[in-house]
Amino acid sequence: MSQPTNTRGARRGPRPANARRVAFDVLRAVQVDDAYANLLLPTRIRRAGLTARDAAFATELTYGSIRMLGRYDVIIALASGRRPENIEADVLDVMRLGAHQLLAMRTPTHAAVDATVELAREVGARRATGFVNAVMRKIAARTDDEWDAQITEGRGGDALLATRWSHPVWVVSALRDALAAERSRDELAALLAADNAAPRVQLAALPGLATDEDIATATTRTVPDEDADADAAFADATGAADVPATLVPADDEPEADGATGTVPPVRTADPVPAADALPVSPVGIRGISGDPARVPGVAAGRLRVQDEGSQLAALALSRSSAVREGERWLDMCAGPGGKAALLAAEAQQGGATLVANELVPARAGLVRNALGVFGDHVRVVEGDARRYGRDGTGMTFDRILLDAPCTGLGALRRRPEARWRKTPEDVQELAALQTELLDAAVRVLAPGGTLAYVTCSPHLAETRGQVDALMGRHGGVLEQLDTATIVRGVAARDPEIADGATAQLWPHRVGTDAMFIALFRRVG
Repeated sequence: MSQPTNTRGARRGPRPANARRVAFDVLRAVQVDDAYANLLLPTRIRRAGLTARDAAFATELTYGSIRMLGRYDVIIALASGRRPENIEADVLDVMRLGAHQLLAMRTPTHAAVDATVELAREVGARRATGFVNAVMRKIAARTDDEWDAQITEGRGGDALLATRWSHPVWVVSALRDALAAERSRDELAALLAADNAAPRVQLAALPGLATDEDIATATTRTVPDEDADADAAFADATGAADVPATLVPADDEPEADGATGTVPPVRTADPVPAADALPVSPVGIRGISGDPARVPGVAAGRLRVQDEGSQLAALALSRSSAVREGERWLDMCAGPGGKAALLAAEAQQGGATLVANELVPARAGLVRNALGVFGDHVRVVEGDARRYGRDGTGMTFDRILLDAPCTGLGALRRRPEARWRKTPEDVQELAALQTELLDAAVRVLAPGGTLAYVTCSPHLAETRGQVDALMGRHGGVLEQLDTATIVRGVAARDPEIADGATAQLWPHRVGTDAMFIALFRRVG
C-alpha cells in the first residue's frame, strides 16, 4: 500500500525491533539487578537512538508489562502448561512482553506473535522460539475478558483481586485493611485499578518564585507535532500521563510491522472525571502535556515535578499555623529534595530557616541541586537522622518534617516494580526504623513546635499503628492535631479524606499518591 498523502498520523516505515529489545533489557534489569524502570528506561531509549514513536512504544510496553506481570504469569502458565518458575527467565520475560501487546495494546495479533518470536531469537533463546510461538498463539485466541474469567475461576476474596489487578495478595490485604480503617472497604477494586494506571504529571509552583506567566505557560503550552511523541515517551517514565491518542495513526491502520500506538491496559482505572482534573494542592498544576522539562518554569527551577499528595504533606506542616520570623525547620529525610524545595520556598517567605538532612551522599547531592535556587536560609547536611537529640548540639526545631522511609505502597502507579519487591518482612523492618526516627524527631522538637509524620504508604503498621505507638511513648509531651481539618484548609478543593486526627489521601479519589499525614504539637 502506498504512503498516505497526509503526513499527520501517517505510517513512518517499519518499527525497528530494538524498541522491543529496549523493553526486554529494562525488564530483565528490573528482575536481575533490582533496577528501577523510571531511571533506566530513559537512558536505554537514548542509547538505542529510538525515534519518538518507538520510544513511546517501548515505554508503554515496559511499564505495562511490569505492572501486569503477576496477571500475565498466570495467563502464561495456563497457556503453556508450565509454572512460571519452570520457564527460563529470559523466555518468560519475552512472553510477558508479548502478552502485554496481545491483551493491552493495539498491536495486531500476527505482528505481536511474530515480533515476540523474533525477540526470543534475538535475545539468544532460539531454542525456545517454537514454544514461544505456541504460547503466544494460545494467548491470542482469547480476549482479555475471557482470560480474566478463566484465571479468576475458583478464586475468591483477596486472591481473586490479586490475580485480576496484578498485585501480591499481601498487598491487596494491606490495602483492604487501610480502607476498612476508614470504612471504605468497598473502594478496594477502584484503588487497585488506579495503581495500574500511569499517573499524570503534576507540578508544584514554588511560592515566591513561580510567576503567573510560569503557571499559564505550563498549562497552555502547545506541543509541536514532531515533538508530541517524544514528550509522550517521557510521560510514563516520569509519572506524566497515559500514552496519548497522538500515538495512534489518524486512519487507525497498523504500522508496517503492525505495531500501532498504545492505549491504557484493560485492567486499569477509568478515565479521570473532568472535576478530578482540577488541582487539589493550592500550588499544584495539572493538565501538563508531554515532557515537563520542556516547560520554561520547570527548566528555570520555579516549577517542580511533584505529586500533589507530597505537596499537601509539606504544606500541611508549613501552613498548620502562622510562621514566625526566625523559626528553625528540619526536613529529616530530605532526599531527593522535592518536599524540601517546597518547604524552603515557604520558609523563605516566612523568614524561617531550613535544615535539610539526608543520609545517602548521592541523594544529598540531589537535595543540594533541588535547593540551589534558595539563599543562605537553607542548609543541607548529611547523616543518620536518628542522631538528632543525641549529637550534643542542643538544637531544637519549630517545625519538623519526617517523610519516613516506607514500603511505598501508596506510589505503586509511579514505581511499578515496587509491588513485586516488597515483602511483609520489609514492613516490620521499616516500622522499626520509623519508630526510631520518630523518637529522634520528638527529642529535637521545640516546645510549641509542630511535627509532620508522612509516609507514601497506607499500610496500617506504617501509619495509624505508628501514630498510636508514638502517642503511647510520648503522650505526655505531644498532642495530636486535627490533621484532616488542617489538610482540608490547605487544599484547593475537597481532598476527600476521612475525618480524624490523621489524613490519608487516595489515588482513586483525587489522583494523588496515597500519602499519609499526621501532625503533632509539643506541649509546654
